[in-house]
Amino acid sequence: MRSIRGRLLGWLIFGFAAASAVAAFGIFHTAREEAGELFDYELHAVALSMPASVEMAREAEQPGAGFEEIADDRILIEIWDRNGTLVYHSQETPTLPRQATGFRTIEHGEAHWRVYGMAQPERFVQVAQPISVRDTLALRLALHTLWPLALLVPVTIGLVLFVVTRGLAPVRALSALLASRSAHAMEPLRLDGSVPDELRPLVEALNDLLHRLNVASQAQRTFVADAAHELRSPLAALKLQWQAALRDGTLSGEPRTLERMQTRLNRTIRLVQQLLTLAREDAQAAAPAAVVSLRRLGEQAIGDFSLLAEAKGIDLGLESRPPVTPEDVCNVSADPHGLNTLLNNLLDNAIRYTPAGGKIDLMLTRTQETLGFEVVDNGPGIPEADLGRVLDRFFRGDHAQGTGSGLGLSIVARIAQRQGLTFALRNNPGGRGLTAAVTGLQSAGVAGETRNAGDAVANGRPSTATSDSA
Repeated sequence: MRSIRGRLLGWLIFGFAAASAVAAFGIFHTAREEAGELFDYELHAVALSMPASVEMAREAEQPGAGFEEIADDRILIEIWDRNGTLVYHSQETPTLPRQATGFRTIEHGEAHWRVYGMAQPERFVQVAQPISVRDTLALRLALHTLWPLALLVPVTIGLVLFVVTRGLAPVRALSALLASRSAHAMEPLRLDGSVPDELRPLVEALNDLLHRLNVASQAQRTFVADAAHELRSPLAALKLQWQAALRDGTLSGEPRTLERMQTRLNRTIRLVQQLLTLAREDAQAAAPAAVVSLRRLGEQAIGDFSLLAEAKGIDLGLESRPPVTPEDVCNVSADPHGLNTLLNNLLDNAIRYTPAGGKIDLMLTRTQETLGFEVVDNGPGIPEADLGRVLDRFFRGDHAQGTGSGLGLSIVARIAQRQGLTFALRNNPGGRGLTAAVTGLQSAGVAGETRNAGDAVANGRPSTATSDSA
């Protein structure tokens, strides 16, 4: 048995049951001894009270002569004269052999008898009683004594269950607290007055382990962030020098080779930027939420990626799925910077893997009190076997086309996890395209949920939500 609760309950209930059994045996033994003393006294009193003549003894044994209780106790009476001749024997009782003076316990036939013999001047009187009578009375006395104990047993077991359950409640509370914590939460557990003294060493050991893990994790995140930051500056300077050399003609070579070098330089710069973003997301705690318009974030992202999408001939637009209407600004409570980074990574990823002439829609959605959005493209999609792995860092399946480092979706998943959102990938029906869905954004209320078309135009955004194409 590995359960502490089961072990405690088992030993407590077993111990109480064993103690109850010992107490019951002791009570029965004591009652039997007391009943034996009582019946011995009765045998002695009957022997002394026997009439002097046999005829009077026979009359006394008849019903109504005051010996009803004696008859109920099945007392056997035998009288011998001075010559040893049996002159009297109780009616309907077996004949016992004559015993010595005093008390004896004998076995006759299949029964045990308690016998008392008394020598008188002219005769010898012997009275006897079955042991079963004594045992019956002892059992009756014991049951009268034991019934409160029998009532106490279930009450005590229930009390033991309650006490053990209450006693182990802090352990269950600690387990629930640890199970509900995020995998990235390294804050120490709080010790207050409700923590039992027995659990304090365990909590302190856990806090020490969390502290050491936090130090090691922070050192790793700091190294990645510092390395990415140190690499970003010289790479940016190198790209500027490359572009300047191309413009003034000092950099010459086969054009295709130069193009490949520039592509790899851009890829390295993007990788460093993604590493820096990922390191910041890993190191950043949950940011305070603010009210932000999901529609305006989407419009800004569409505008930022419009040139990139136009270069590939991709139709990039913002749409709304009912019950979201074109007039809804879709105010949500979230971290604006993290949400913007998440949205930009999804759009950038979709543009990179959607072939030229394709289509990408940013779809605003609503489910009851929560809002969300979907990035739907008509690209090659992701094989079903790789859907569960594409969120791993640096994973690129065999299907992947174009440039990439395998970090974009990992960053999205990390931001969604930090903000308590749900991020899911699914292939579109028909096997063409991919949908990246983010749900769980808490609505910031209906006040101000409609926007003014003039304000939208003034901000440089299209006033329609069903076809905000870039």
